[in-house]
Order: sequence, then C-alpha cells, then structure tokens
Amino acid sequence: MPFLANLWFTFLYQPLFNALIWIYSNVANNNLGWAVIWLTIFLRIALLPLTLLSERNNIRRKKAVVEAHKANAAYAGDSIAQKEAARKIMRRYKISPWAKVLMLLIQLLILILLYQVFISGINGDRVAKVLYPSIDNPGVINTNFYTFEIGQRHNALWAGIAAGYLFISIFIETRRRPVWDRSELYYAMLFPLFTFAALWYLPMVKSLFILTTMLFSDTIGLLSFAVFSLFKAKPVQTETKKIAH
Repeated sequence: MPFLANLWFTFLYQPLFNALIWIYSNVANNNLGWAVIWLTIFLRIALLPLTLLSERNNIRRKKAVVEAHKANAAYAGDSIAQKEAARKIMRRYKISPWAKVLMLLIQLLILILLYQVFISGINGDRVAKVLYPSIDNPGVINTNFYTFEIGQRHNALWAGIAAGYLFISIFIETRRRPVWDRSELYYAMLFPLFTFAALWYLPMVKSLFILTTMLFSDTIGLLSFAVFSLFKAKPVQTETKKIAH
C-alpha cells in the first residue's frame, strides 16, 4: 500500500497540485476558483483528440441508428437477422466507445484528485511540502470566488446551476423525440437530481469543475458537428438494398 500511495502522490496528486498553484499565481490572478476553471479548460484542451473522436462517434452513431431502424423494419420478425444487421452496421461505421470511456475515466480521476487537494488542505506547511522547487509558494491562498468559499460543502446555488444546466442539456438533446420510454424519462429527471445531491454534498469546487466541463464539451460538440457536417460520408447501402441486389 505505501508503494501505491507513493505512486499516487508522485505521479498524480503532486503534479496536479503544482499545476493548480502555478495557474493560480500566473493565470488566475490569485483566485483559486478561476484557477480550477482554467485547470479544467487546459485539461480538456489536452484531451481534445479524445473529445473529437467521441464527437465523431456520436455523429456516426446517430446515422447508424437511422440505418438500424430501416434494417429492423426489413427483418421484422427475425431477431437473429436484425442483430446480425446491427453488428454489420456498427462495423461499417467503425463506432468504438473507448475514446469516450477513457475521457470519462480521466475526468473522474481529476475529480478525485481535486477532492483530495481540498480535503488535505491548500495552505501553510502542506503547500510548502507538496510544491516543486521551481514553483513559488504563493503564501495565503485566496479561496473566495465571488463571495463563495469554494472549499465549503452544501452550496445549493452552484450545485443547482450545474444540475440545471445538465437538465437543459438533456432536454435540448432529446427534445425531438416523439415518444419517451420510461427509462429515458427517469434519466432526464433523476440524473440531474442525483447530480445536484452529489454536488451539494461535495465542496463547491466540484460544481465549478463539472459546470466548466459541460460548457467546454457542449462548445466542442457544436463546433465538431459543424465541421463534420462539411465532410458528410457517402451514403452507405442498407442491408435492405443489398438484399435487393
């Protein structure tokens, strides 16, 4: 266990802590709230290749779903043929979830590290022990973000903002569906509520991180959709057309 703890500290916790303090002193004008926001943006920029792969897969997945519906209609009553057609469609569009999964895992890791940073403390001797020699000690760190203490828990306002934005995003993404099944309705209602409860319980800094992440993702999603739409793939023959030939 000490070996794993040393690996965690040396290769994950300490680099992120030093990056946060450097941003605090050099980019965020000595405001830790803005330092967390900028850290989140820089991390998302570093993950941009994975983000673009994920967005490309989302666009391909939507096209594949349309084609799969047509194949299901063509093979009505034959579940084996429907499954085989679905597998062929997925292979043809080369849809892989690994980029999105890896990106979510990295973001979860950052969430855990930020939680540890604020629980362990970011003032006094703790800062001096963790900082690299090349990073100047900023002294007393300003954790006030527009009158809100970012290390405090039970902040209903910022948890509500993040959960409300999530609900609006889900609504916009699914507004064109003519019919909602029960699981989709539960997801649209309960996931934002769960997010609110979790962020209310955790330090307010988590709300800043989640909100910044969602805003960045939606911005990249809109830009990606515009770019990929310019390079539309050639129409792919459906299974029905192949049979006809």
